[in-house]
Amino acid sequence: MTDSVPESPSSHPELDAEQEFLDHAYRRLEEAKQEARRLETMVEVGRGGTNQARWEREVINQNIATRLGRLELGRRSLCFGRIDQEPAAGGGTYYIGRVAVSDRDSEPLIVDWRAPVAEPFYRSTGSDPMGLVRRRHFISRGRELIGLEDEFFGEARTHPSVTVNGRELRGEGALVAVLSMARTGRLGDIVGTIQAEQDEIIRAPLAGVLVVQGGPGTGKTVVALHRAAYLLYTHRFPLDGQGVLVIGPNRLFLGYIEQVLPSLGEAGVHLRVLADLVGGVRVRGVDSIQAARIKGDLRMVGVLRRAIRDRQRPLRSDLRVGYGSRILRLSVQQSADIIDEARTRFRHHNPARRFVVDSVFATLVDNHPDDLPLAEVRSGLRRHRDIREALDWMWPVLTPGQLVHDLCGSPSLIASAGGRLAPGERKALYRHWERDGVARRRIWTADDVPLLDEAREMLGRQPRHGIEEDPRTYGHIVIDEAQDLSPMQLRMLTRRSLTGSMTIVGDIAQSTGAWPHQSWDEVLEHLPDRRPPQWRELTVGYRIPAPLMQLASRVLPLAAPELTAPVSVRSDGDPPVVLRCAGSREVLDNVAGAVRAEIALGETGNVAVIAPESLVDVVDAALGSAGIAAGRAPRDNLDSTVTIVPVGLVKGLEVDVSIVVDPGRIVEENPQGYRSLYVALTRSTHKMTVIVASESVPAPLSELLAQAG
Repeated sequence: MTDSVPESPSSHPELDAEQEFLDHAYRRLEEAKQEARRLETMVEVGRGGTNQARWEREVINQNIATRLGRLELGRRSLCFGRIDQEPAAGGGTYYIGRVAVSDRDSEPLIVDWRAPVAEPFYRSTGSDPMGLVRRRHFISRGRELIGLEDEFFGEARTHPSVTVNGRELRGEGALVAVLSMARTGRLGDIVGTIQAEQDEIIRAPLAGVLVVQGGPGTGKTVVALHRAAYLLYTHRFPLDGQGVLVIGPNRLFLGYIEQVLPSLGEAGVHLRVLADLVGGVRVRGVDSIQAARIKGDLRMVGVLRRAIRDRQRPLRSDLRVGYGSRILRLSVQQSADIIDEARTRFRHHNPARRFVVDSVFATLVDNHPDDLPLAEVRSGLRRHRDIREALDWMWPVLTPGQLVHDLCGSPSLIASAGGRLAPGERKALYRHWERDGVARRRIWTADDVPLLDEAREMLGRQPRHGIEEDPRTYGHIVIDEAQDLSPMQLRMLTRRSLTGSMTIVGDIAQSTGAWPHQSWDEVLEHLPDRRPPQWRELTVGYRIPAPLMQLASRVLPLAAPELTAPVSVRSDGDPPVVLRCAGSREVLDNVAGAVRAEIALGETGNVAVIAPESLVDVVDAALGSAGIAAGRAPRDNLDSTVTIVPVGLVKGLEVDVSIVVDPGRIVEENPQGYRSLYVALTRSTHKMTVIVASESVPAPLSELLAQAG
C-alpha cells in the first residue's frame, strides 16, 4: 500500500526548492519558444524559387507553427508531479508535465506525460509500485506552486492508501482540489490527476475497437480525448498523416470539449459532428422518432439501392430521331438491354452514364442501313432534345441530395423502393419538403446524413464535374456518446475508418435517442471487426458528489436495471433539494427563485436550468420577466453564468449547479424517458435542485422523489 501525505504550502520543507526548479523549467520553456521563432524568421518566405523550394518552406513553417502550438501553455501549469525511482535499481527522479522540456545540454527537465517513463506516475499502486519509492503531486496555480502531496511506496509507507470501489486513488488531495474547482463552461483536461483505471484506457493498444462503458462522472469523455493525444504521441507516424477524428453528438458538445486537446499540445485533431462528414449538408430540421427509426435502419441500404435502380429505366416507347434526311431508331428492348449491361458492368451508378450514352449512339448508328460515321452522328445529335430526354430517363446523373430528396418527398417512389417496409414505416419516411427561405437550400435532418452518405457511396462520382474528393478516412476515430448512434450512422463512421482503429465511449444507461441500444454488442455489430474488440469499464465516479448520485441511482433501475451506478469519490456535498409545486405557475416561480438564490450566494460557477423541450421557451420568458439574464443552449454554449439547456442537449456536459425542471414531463416527452431523466440528474458537480410539478409525476418517480425529499 502507499502512504499519501498532503502538505500545506507553509509546512512542506521542499516547497521552495521545487518552486525554484519549476522556475528554471519555465525559463527553458520560454527559450525553446524563442529558438522556434528564430527558426521561423530564418526561413525565406519571399517570392521566387522552385516549386520544391516553396514546398519545403511551407513544410518548415508548418512544423514550426506546430512546435510553437505544443509549447504554448497559456495559464495552465507546466508540471504536475514527480516520481522517484528505486536508487538500488539505478533509478532516477523524473518530473512529469504537459510537454517535454530539456536544459541547455539536452538533459530532460520535464518529461511528457505520455512518455513510457511517466507511466508509473499514473499506474503505480501499493501492491505494484512499479519501481517507485515516492510519487509527488504538485498543486499549482499557473506558475505558482501552492502545495505538495507525497505518496510513499515500499518500506517508506506508514498509512494505507485510500481506495474506492477496489481502486486505489492516486493523489487524493490533488484530485479533490481539482474536482472542487468551479466549472468554466468548457471541459478541462485531467492530465495531472489521471487515475489508474483511466490510464489503462488511455494507454491501451491502438489496433482494433476499444469499447469504454462509463457511468456519469467517470470521466469517459476526457479519458477518450487524452487517449487521442496519447496515440498521436506514441504513434506519430502514421497517425499524423492519417488523421484522428473525434465525433460528438452535437455542436454544443464540441464547443464544450474543444479546449482539451489543444491544452495537451494536440491541435490537429478533427472535432466533428456527423453532418460535417458530408459536404454541402446543412442540418436544420428534426425528424419524428418514427422517421428517425426507419432512417437509421439498415434496411434503408436496400431501399436506396432500389431507388437508384428505379431511376435506371428502359424507354417507354421507341426513340425516333431525325438526322438529315434519315431517321435513327432505338427500340424499347434495345434500351432495356443497354440498361441491363450497364448494371452488370458497373458497381456505381454515375460512372456508368458514359457507357449508356456511348451505347445509345452506337445502337442508333448500327440500326441504320447506311454506313454512318459514329463521331459525326454523336456530335450532331448530342444536344438534341429527344436524345437528352431519353438519356435522362434511361440513366440520369444523380447527386445524393437529388436521390434522397426525390425519394422521401414522393409516396409513389417510397412505395416502389420501400415495398418491404411496413405501411407505417413508409408513411414515416415521407416528408413534405420545405426550403430555407434565406439560403434557398434544402433543409436536412441529422438522420438524413447517413442516407446521403450511403447514396454518395452507391452513386459514385459524377461525370464532367471535375475531381471529386472521396470521403476522408482516418487512422483512428473516437466516437463519444456512441450508444445513441443508429446502425446507419455507425455504418457511415465505419466507412471513414482507414484501419479499423476506434475508441467508442458512452453509457448504455444514457441511451436516449431513437435507437436506444441495450448492449454494446448491438453497437459492435456495425463497427469494424478486423480484430476482436477490447472492453473497458470505468467504475469510479469522480465528478458527482455522493449525495447527488444517490438520487440518480434511484432512477437507474427504471432506466437500465442491468447496470450499476458508479461509486462516487466525493462523499461530501449538499443533498439534492426537491421542491414540489402545485401548478405550472409555481414551477416557474421556483425556477426563478432557485436561480436567484444561487446568484445571490456569490459562489456559483455556472448554473444550468435543464428543462424538457416543451418548457424551454416558457422558462426563458419566466427568467427574463424576473430580471435574470440567461444564455440558451446551443446558441450560447455554456458561456453564461446561467444557461437554459434542453434535456436533449445536456448529455456529456458538467456544471456546478443544475436546476432540473419538471422531471415528470421529461419522462413523458422523451422516448427513453427515465434514461433522459437519469442524464439530467447527473450533470452537477456541486448542487442540484429538482423542481417537481406534482400533477405530472408518474407513480414510480413520485415514490423515488418522496424518498429523496
